[in-house]
Amino acid sequence: MKHRAPQSATSLRRAPHDDAHARMTKYFIMMSVRVVCFVLMVVITPYGWHTGVFAVGAVLLPYLAVVVANVSSDGDEPDAVAPERELTAGPATPPADPAPTVIRITESDPKPPAAS
Repeated sequence: MKHRAPQSATSLRRAPHDDAHARMTKYFIMMSVRVVCFVLMVVITPYGWHTGVFAVGAVLLPYLAVVVANVSSDGDEPDAVAPERELTAGPATPPADPAPTVIRITESDPKPPAAS
């Protein structure tokens, strides 16, 4: 029989809510950088090579933000370990039960039956 490590809570996948929150955070950060690139492209004068860098950032970051946000993080997490029963088998025959204790209660008639 092959012995594997028992299931660990840290080997489980991330909850869908937490995964969605992490992806939305990545998307928000990248789109914020895009807005900054767009504003710097317009505001910084005189225009030169740096304007082109900001323009490329403003144009390419939406595509990259969607691609990065849609990639789930399941690849870097360990696979879930299938749970196994770790119980050992009990004795082959069950132990004999001790004799049950029986208490008998009898009622006696307080009056003897009347003779007719």
